[in-house]
Amino acid sequence: MAYFEWADDLVIDNGPIDRDHRHLVDLVNELHTATTQGCGQEVVAKILNSLVQYTAEHLRMEEQEMAAVHFPHLERHKIGHLKFTESLRDLQQKYDAGSITVASQLSTVLRDWLSLHIRRSDKELLTFMKKSGKK
Repeated sequence: MAYFEWADDLVIDNGPIDRDHRHLVDLVNELHTATTQGCGQEVVAKILNSLVQYTAEHLRMEEQEMAAVHFPHLERHKIGHLKFTESLRDLQQKYDAGSITVASQLSTVLRDWLSLHIRRSDKELLTFMKKSGKK
């Protein structure tokens, strides 16, 4: 069983947003597997760099899609995105400074944030798009 299971209630658009979310879930699971096998430190730099870059690209795309459909909660959503990217950068700085707990912290932060963010914030977008006839 994976550390973070993809579930039907995580589906937003059956398209690019979900593909990105699934990729992020895969990275979380990859990191968790490596950590539980005792090689988390060996892969954390690679995964952390991938996550920081991929997350920034995904969030930018998600915000563009929200703007395109005139999502009324875009600014609040952007604040959540900013806080998350700041926490990733903080973990990256801790890793660069030699912290040995970053791998496990990163797994937990990502799983929890993705799960809550998708199920709450991103679902707002889905609900808005359905109500406005844009989906």
